[in-house]
Amino acid sequence: MSGDLPPAPDVVRSSYAELVVTDLARARWFWVEVLGLHAESDRDGVLCLRGTDELTHHNVVLREGPAAALSHLAYRVRTPADVDRAEAHFAALGCPTRRIPAGSGTPGVGDAVRVIDPLGFPVEFYYAIERGERLIQRYDLHRGAAIARLDHFNIVVPDIDAAYGHYRGLGFGCSETIEDEHEMYAAWMYRKQTVHDVAFTGGAGPRLHHLGLATHESHQVLHIADILGSLHAENHIERGPGRHGVSNAFYVYLRDPDGHRIEVYTSDYYTGDPDHETFRWDVNDDRRRDYWGNAVIESWYKEATPVLDLDGRIAPIEESRIDESAIRVGADGLGSPREVR
Repeated sequence: MSGDLPPAPDVVRSSYAELVVTDLARARWFWVEVLGLHAESDRDGVLCLRGTDELTHHNVVLREGPAAALSHLAYRVRTPADVDRAEAHFAALGCPTRRIPAGSGTPGVGDAVRVIDPLGFPVEFYYAIERGERLIQRYDLHRGAAIARLDHFNIVVPDIDAAYGHYRGLGFGCSETIEDEHEMYAAWMYRKQTVHDVAFTGGAGPRLHHLGLATHESHQVLHIADILGSLHAENHIERGPGRHGVSNAFYVYLRDPDGHRIEVYTSDYYTGDPDHETFRWDVNDDRRRDYWGNAVIESWYKEATPVLDLDGRIAPIEESRIDESAIRVGADGLGSPREVR
């Protein structure tokens, strides 16, 4: 990026995502009654949800609309002045920007700016937000997967290098990558001191791959799978439970009634040391996506949520020139031969 650009905003963390759902009552069943997120507000076709560790008004917003999509991702910034910095920075990049005055956008959020970033994603930067009741020790309200907080966004991009460069320009560190001698296939990048606030999956985009929702204990990942099985709703389980090589996360992937993908996970690690080094996975290591070597199903690589532009229209999709799912590991494509002792 040019050194003549206005300074980038000081991003604190990934803060919330707003999804468009086609049936808010059905979505509420899944996100609140099954997953266990707390409903902070529900009015005018907008449902604001948060985990038990969140002290802000929400970390997931569901807005009823005609077609399932990502309305926008949101990052919290460190000061009110950083909202102005975000507007100036992205305008200088030639990106569409729109100021969202307090009270005119997502409920509970103060003055904000929304942009279409250089990767084609609708992204909001804000500082002020209403507070919520402390629920960390309201164990009587913990249910479902006992979701603690939003941890990260995973986005599908046709150009991993461009995504990496953009987020480096915003001051993000890189915890892990998947690479070979020629290409970067995926990257995990952070502002808060965990493995990631945003990760990139190579593919046709811009699309949202999943929202990562953190829970505190591994048995809660298993418990949500048991709940769905007991409800005869096992079709909402897409992949796992399992253990990622990248990030070390113990996970299960779910799909909501509109197909939005959610990762419920735990067990990543601290990245706050100033000399933290990027861990680089070889794309030919079958443990990268599942540490136990289990194959990744095709839908996980191929399906994702479309994104909206600032006027609420579905953004066009650009195809990717690289495809991690096409990498064949072993003769059957599922894993490398291993000696059994």
